[in-house]
Amino acid sequence: MHNAAFAALGLDWRYLAFEVDPKNLRAAIEGAKVMGFAGINLTVPHKLLAMEMVDALDDSAKQWGAVNTIKFGGAGVSPADASVHAGGKPALHSVGFNTDADAIVTALREDLKVELRGAKVLLLGAGGAGRTAALKLASEDVAELFLVNRTTSKAEEIAAEIKKQSPSVKVSVGYPKCGVDLILNATSLGLKPDDALPLDEKQFSLNQTRAVYDMIYRPAETKLLATAKAAGCRTANGLGMLLHQGAKAFEIWTGRPAPLAVMRRALEQNIYGH
Repeated sequence: MHNAAFAALGLDWRYLAFEVDPKNLRAAIEGAKVMGFAGINLTVPHKLLAMEMVDALDDSAKQWGAVNTIKFGGAGVSPADASVHAGGKPALHSVGFNTDADAIVTALREDLKVELRGAKVLLLGAGGAGRTAALKLASEDVAELFLVNRTTSKAEEIAAEIKKQSPSVKVSVGYPKCGVDLILNATSLGLKPDDALPLDEKQFSLNQTRAVYDMIYRPAETKLLATAKAAGCRTANGLGMLLHQGAKAFEIWTGRPAPLAVMRRALEQNIYGH
């Protein structure tokens, strides 16, 4: 989507993918900076680690506690954060942003027509993406948030954080005893064909929700989405979230409005093959 957007705006830029071991992340960020990259995106497991590896954090990264976008250069850095070379010029800086949180909410509204204020939500997964989603959903004034994670202590940490930040939101760890308006999958279960469902159907049935959103976008229909569709739920995959977080990153790097239609078309061609 980024290369299609660059081409549409006549920018001589390229977006490339690199696989980086977490132990080499700091060196990779520094390398990209000194090689003159405009910026980078980070995916799991780098989003939390990068919080400590950038020169400055944008408010979005501070608020949601994860970095998925980095911009290099002096722009966007407050004078208080800027170090200066001997010649009086600002040093090259790395600034961490989070474009995931807003993208989640935009995608839920666009793709599932979910009104989050007052909604009851079951969130599966408490890793980097799950944590950001939980904090963002709480800030949107959902009525109740149920957190389910393989490691319960992680979910409990997020629940405690939400109680501090959004005390009006009722948050609990574990499956709800009643129906919910939305199930949101923020786990990686579903990426592989033989993955188990991220939901324990013995504890909670898909008949007890109206809508299911899976952050996974490849495959286009995970086992969770196929099962939810068969149960009569409205469903959507993570393409909308991917699009909107990418569009925001594009604007951070280039300072220009993202060509959303071009980016969406490129994603659909790549993921759906049409």
